[in-house]
Amino acid sequence: MRACEFLEQEGLIVLARNFRCRQGEIDLVLRDGDTVVVAEIRYRADNAFGTPAETVDGRKQFRLIACARRFLQSYPALAQAPLRFDVVALAGHDRRIEWIRDAFRA
Repeated sequence: MRACEFLEQEGLIVLARNFRCRQGEIDLVLRDGDTVVVAEIRYRADNAFGTPAETVDGRKQFRLIACARRFLQSYPALAQAPLRFDVVALAGHDRRIEWIRDAFRA
């Protein structure tokens, strides 16, 4: 997964991949220093229907927040850490990466 490798190269540590719960799925849960990062990975070959980042709308954000709560209930040691929601957007056939830190808040 190119996005995961990118984030690891940036110094983040992977805690979980494809965490699933009743509320949905989190692509990646990582650690950035003492911050827990929930990362949504989006890809679009072209922007005809919007950029990859634009697809993380209010409904998707709501589901990610609900999943993050469930994840933190499963791992209470992480629940006290700061939480951040990032979007990693891959665009075009060359899959340019745009990393949007703190893309939205819970």
